[in-house]
Amino acid sequence: MLARDIMTKDVITVSPTATKRDLAMTLIKNQISGAPVAGRNGKIIGVVSEADIVAKKGKDVKTIMSKNIISVTEETAVEDIAKLMTTHGIKRLPVMRGPNVVGIVSRADIVSAIALGKHVAIHTPVYDL
Repeated sequence: MLARDIMTKDVITVSPTATKRDLAMTLIKNQISGAPVAGRNGKIIGVVSEADIVAKKGKDVKTIMSKNIISVTEETAVEDIAKLMTTHGIKRLPVMRGPNVVGIVSRADIVSAIALGKHVAIHTPVYDL
C-alpha cells in the first residue's frame, strides 16, 4: 500500500502570516490537528500543529511552525511513512509531486486503513506512531 492509497487529497494549508488564533480556528473548523504552511507562491515552507500553538511563543504561524519539512511522494510505501513518523516523532507528512503538495498522510489515515482491513505491513510498533 502506498501514500496515494491512503492520503487525504484535499489539503488544508495555512499562511505564514496567519495569527495563532486564526490557525486555531482553522484547525478546529476543519477537525485537523496540523497543516502545511504555504508561502505566497504555494510552496510548502513549514508545518504547524496544535502542539506548536500550545508549546511555542509567537503571535503568528511563521514564528511557531516547524521549518524542517519531511515529506513523501505518492509512491512512498505506508510502512516507510510509519517509520518516518516514528523516527522523527511527527504525526503527519505532506505528499509531494515535485514542488506541489498533492496530499497529506496522518497517523489517522494509517489507522483508518488498518481498521478497514487493508493490508498494511507495518514493522514499526503502531503505538510509537
